[in-house]
Amino acid sequence: MNILVTGGAGFIGSHLVDALIAQGHQVRVLDVLDAQVHEGKPPTYLNAHAEYLWGDVRDRNLLRKALAAIDVVFHQAAAVGVGQSMYQIERYVQANVVGTSILLDVIVNERLPIKKLVVASSMSIYGEGRYHCAACGPVFPALRSETQLKQRRWEMDCPRCQRPATPEPTPEDKPLAPTSIYAVSKRDQEELCLCVGRSYRIPTVALRYFNVYGPRQALSNPYTGVCAIFSARIKNSNPPLIFEDGRQSRDVMHVSDIVRANLLVMSDARADDQVFNVGTGQPTSILQVARLLGRLYGASVEPVLNQKYRAGDIRHCYADIQAIRRLGFTPEVTLDEGLKGLVEWGREQAAEDRVEAAAKELESYGLTSG
Repeated sequence: MNILVTGGAGFIGSHLVDALIAQGHQVRVLDVLDAQVHEGKPPTYLNAHAEYLWGDVRDRNLLRKALAAIDVVFHQAAAVGVGQSMYQIERYVQANVVGTSILLDVIVNERLPIKKLVVASSMSIYGEGRYHCAACGPVFPALRSETQLKQRRWEMDCPRCQRPATPEPTPEDKPLAPTSIYAVSKRDQEELCLCVGRSYRIPTVALRYFNVYGPRQALSNPYTGVCAIFSARIKNSNPPLIFEDGRQSRDVMHVSDIVRANLLVMSDARADDQVFNVGTGQPTSILQVARLLGRLYGASVEPVLNQKYRAGDIRHCYADIQAIRRLGFTPEVTLDEGLKGLVEWGREQAAEDRVEAAAKELESYGLTSG
């Protein structure tokens, strides 16, 4: 098949391109080569068997060229970064929401015979995950109050009876409550694609990625995934900086498993017009990730728990993956195995530590407290 991957020069997109080419597909990539990720030049890992178009997904004429004779679209292109999105609001909305709307507008108004559209969504659209209260059952708390955070009471309480609540796997039907501009824009990407897909009978799938890590993640981008951010700190002999007490948990998944999920829903009609969590189904604390990376790098630095908190940060969210398991998907890469591979790759990469500068920028906007 002829396949377009938007954002196909990026971290996840490039791995997806490799896998599609390995399956014998003809792959075209559209990527803007964002300076924050690529420093304005094509990365060295690009697959020579793909066709590349460099430019913005909002460029309608370029989109027409990119979509010509295409059967399947993997829409991976997005501006990524929760904290940064809170003060670069227009940039994130333009790249993620407007870019997606123009992509869909061209597909619809050019009457293109797209056979499948797969859009990269995000766990961030949930806000806090699902919790269980011993007295009230399943509950969906909102963000912790400023008063609670100032008291450094980090864990969640039941929104009904105010007793302690325990995190549970978060299913796809959990009410969406995005807590950042990035999250709002990812929700909009997902809903735009599903709405147009259903209306025009284009089989569409939204994959809600949890916290992805692996080779090719931009180590010098302080707004990327936590594993890359910690790696940059450690490689520069600086301690990982962790907000709150480090016991907040996420679902940390290797990029190769994300790629496998994309390939699966492309070929399985049972996935059409649905959303799926893509995670491991297991929570991992942020502190555990930092310590594992430090040990694997052989570093003597210990993570610093700054006891501060950021606007919009959630406490716990990990995936309920029963839905995608029913399609035959099972995560294959363990955290230890995956982080070993990340560190092996990371040792050979340059990494500028920009974390403290990013933290100061967030503080200058009043987005951190403590």
